Amino acid sequence: MITCSDIFKEVQNITSKLIEVGLCDDQNYPSQQKVINNQIMVCYSNMVDLSIALKNISYQDIYEELNKQRNFNFKMLDGALIQILYTFQNNQLISHRLAFFPSPFLESFHNEPEIYEDDEIYADIIAKDILPTPIRFDYDPKNFSEIYHPKCHLTLGQFKNCRIPVSSPLTPNVFMNFILQNFYNTAFIKYQQTLNFKANLFPSTITKIEEQLIHISIKL
Repeated sequence: MITCSDIFKEVQNITSKLIEVGLCDDQNYPSQQKVINNQIMVCYSNMVDLSIALKNISYQDIYEELNKQRNFNFKMLDGALIQILYTFQNNQLISHRLAFFPSPFLESFHNEPEIYEDDEIYADIIAKDILPTPIRFDYDPKNFSEIYHPKCHLTLGQFKNCRIPVSSPLTPNVFMNFILQNFYNTAFIKYQQTLNFKANLFPSTITKIEEQLIHISIKL
């Protein structure tokens, strides 16, 4: 069984490794906070209300508010913000929110382009045809509705009803492997000895009917 302590340790390790290889420009260190009904949240220091990310406002405004409040675990070198949040009750996972908010503008690149252009690890993040699209993996079983609101799902962009079924909740290692392999692949390959996050899986939560749809399957 994957415990609250296991998740906390994974986030600690990810934080130190991203700092070590220089992919992380700013960070809030992970913390564990007690909330109601014997619940413990694995979150980050300086966390504030996340409702800004759910409001019907422009993506640039959402990003700027999150960035201004430093409402993230990590701020990557290209400005992307990453949030890793888990809630446990009696050491059982009851929810998670794993979000990737790419920067709508590469401010550092515009100010100091030579920093990026002289190092091939930035090739993935400075291409002019990149369209920043937020990505969120949610585990939210209390609002489960088969097909319409899978227990674990992937949301692309800010589309209200975009909930692509995911086979099970994600650990921080699985989530960060996904982000690094797909959005920072050059750096991931260059630093693969350091950014080698061992995957572990939660039990499956997808239904048989949802498996018949296009879905994300997580396997070791």
